[in-house]
Amino acid sequence: MNTFSIFLILIVIVAFLLVLVIMVQNPKGGGLASSFGGGGVQQLGGVKQTTDFLDKSTWALAILLLTLILLSNFAIENSNESIESKAIDSNNEISNPVEQSPIDLPIKDNNNK
Repeated sequence: MNTFSIFLILIVIVAFLLVLVIMVQNPKGGGLASSFGGGGVQQLGGVKQTTDFLDKSTWALAILLLTLILLSNFAIENSNESIESKAIDSNNEISNPVEQSPIDLPIKDNNNK
């Protein structure tokens, strides 16, 4: 297992946790939930620590996800031999070029009708 695979697994786990934390949060402005009758059950002083924890964990997971994505770019193996470089490589000279003979085309004479 190479380092890019490890980064990929970590990115998927962090992304799943970020979605989970975002889905647990209550919308601050009511959002669509209050439009469809979900806004009647609101806490008026509620559990402030839970909201702070979810808010901080959202930011932490988002920053971690962005960092993992940027670091995974360095983990991608850069091979110098690719299809494009082989096709463009100047050292690959044609050893036996195919010789083409000139084509004999009949000459049209416009004077003879």
